[in-house]
Amino acid sequence: MNFQQLRALREAVRRGFNLTAAAEALHTSQPGVSRQTRELEDELGIVVFERAGKRLTGLTEPGRALLPIVERLLLEAENLERAGADYAAQRRGTLTIAATHSQARYALPPVVRDFCAAYPQVQLRLHQGSPRQVAQLLLDGEADIGVATEALAGYEQLVAMPSWRWTHLVVVPHGHPLAPMAGRGDALTLEQLAGFPLITYEPGYTGRAHIDEAFARRGLAPNLVLSAMDADVIKTYVELGMGVGIIAAMAYDEQRDAALAAIDARHLFASNMTRVAVRRGAFLRGYAFDFIRAFAPPLTRALVERAMAQEPGSRFEI
Repeated sequence: MNFQQLRALREAVRRGFNLTAAAEALHTSQPGVSRQTRELEDELGIVVFERAGKRLTGLTEPGRALLPIVERLLLEAENLERAGADYAAQRRGTLTIAATHSQARYALPPVVRDFCAAYPQVQLRLHQGSPRQVAQLLLDGEADIGVATEALAGYEQLVAMPSWRWTHLVVVPHGHPLAPMAGRGDALTLEQLAGFPLITYEPGYTGRAHIDEAFARRGLAPNLVLSAMDADVIKTYVELGMGVGIIAAMAYDEQRDAALAAIDARHLFASNMTRVAVRRGAFLRGYAFDFIRAFAPPLTRALVERAMAQEPGSRFEI
């Protein structure tokens, strides 16, 4: 038995039992992956895959029992490689961050700038995606650190740590009937908002659940004319006069968004918690801990290691 066989099993499962896709992920040929899976079954003396002719269709019961063990073995092998690299070159390597658009666009830039200045020989890779895509990149070992508001705390295989809270605000063009409320400090109501077409985030993005919950509690049915994944798109259509925007407060810049008036909405919608996540059991290079602390200063290396040592299903709070 060898690691190539174990990787072939893992990738076959990840790619929906498509051996061509698994071969591409492993940078080898489809016949090579097929041979590795057959050899693994021969050495173990069990049938791991269900087949329809030459096509893989799923895992057998023994295969399903075997998969978590294979995942752990490969994770520890990757940890050995990272540990060796960490001691051999403590200030060199790569660090892959997966984040939602809002975090990558508004929260991470100063952290990335300072990290690159402190670690010029570390190649930083930044992947953007939905909260679920961020979680999947971590689970697949394609990212070292994930940053998102939704989804991350819902996976036992991830260690999701709270970093900072943020709120929503409302944006309108300066000529809009609600615009004077930006300067007077009047308390905007949900009833007032529900009287206008609204533009906000898609479900599953940037605190959308708290927006929906607030209207539902008051028995209101808002007129959502447009939803988008990021605040830049929302602000563009608000400027066109298509509706009232609800965005993350961090996405509003008084100078950059001079065409829009910002109205405080923290009293209308529950606050949101951005979390930093890592894969449970993964080995983190020293500079990964430094990146996490730069983004969320309370998350010292000692706290992160304590969180990673907790039992799966435990909820870590600072």
